[in-house]
Amino acid sequence: MDANPALFLYPLEHSKILHLVRHAQGIHNVAGEKDHNALLSPEYFDAHLSPLGWQQAGNLRKQIYASGHLERIDLVITSPLCRALQTAIQVFGSEGQINGSKEANIDNSGISSLKCPPIVASELCRERLGVHPCDKRRTISENRSRFPTIDFSLIESDEDILWKTDARETDEEIAARGLKFMNWLWTRPEKEIAIVTHHRFLQHTLNALGNDFHPSVKNKMCKKFENCELRSMIIADKE
Repeated sequence: MDANPALFLYPLEHSKILHLVRHAQGIHNVAGEKDHNALLSPEYFDAHLSPLGWQQAGNLRKQIYASGHLERIDLVITSPLCRALQTAIQVFGSEGQINGSKEANIDNSGISSLKCPPIVASELCRERLGVHPCDKRRTISENRSRFPTIDFSLIESDEDILWKTDARETDEEIAARGLKFMNWLWTRPEKEIAIVTHHRFLQHTLNALGNDFHPSVKNKMCKKFENCELRSMIIADKE
């Protein structure tokens, strides 16, 4: 798990530890690697995890448990897209969350007795909006039924009113949304937070955050996340 060394310069009482996770492999990832145009197919609406994706998430759960992070994380924030919700439950869910979800597919292997953090969904950290059906979410009503232990109270609209059929969110718009998300994180009382999100969101958010750093640090921050990869970083208040 990588950390940005430049962010350790400030007192820890004015900092937060973030664990950034790209969702595990989705069925749209498999199709898109073969033919990028497949991402335009309604078949991949709000794409779910592939069999390999479930395996990746289970492996990451075991790594987090072994490292002790699972007991220290105060909160998990996840995108409301299916592949991220499934990853969040599979990696960070407690026994009660896993048993309460219709989506989990996990061998706890002694991990289930741990007290695990609450999981909250946020629209701010979802994937690039528009055009691709795989990036359009289900209704919140349906998601609450499928993921009853995830808190969807931050999402105001039942329908996905952010996703547009004919307009794809620009790089600049994703970066602005990402910075808004990071500013919101700073207002949260929790000190150690895991975020389950997406490739393009991570890419453009970290690229915007990295503008104040040396190019070598920025390159390390912005290196492409693989499916179900976790990187840890500290954000700190310079004041």
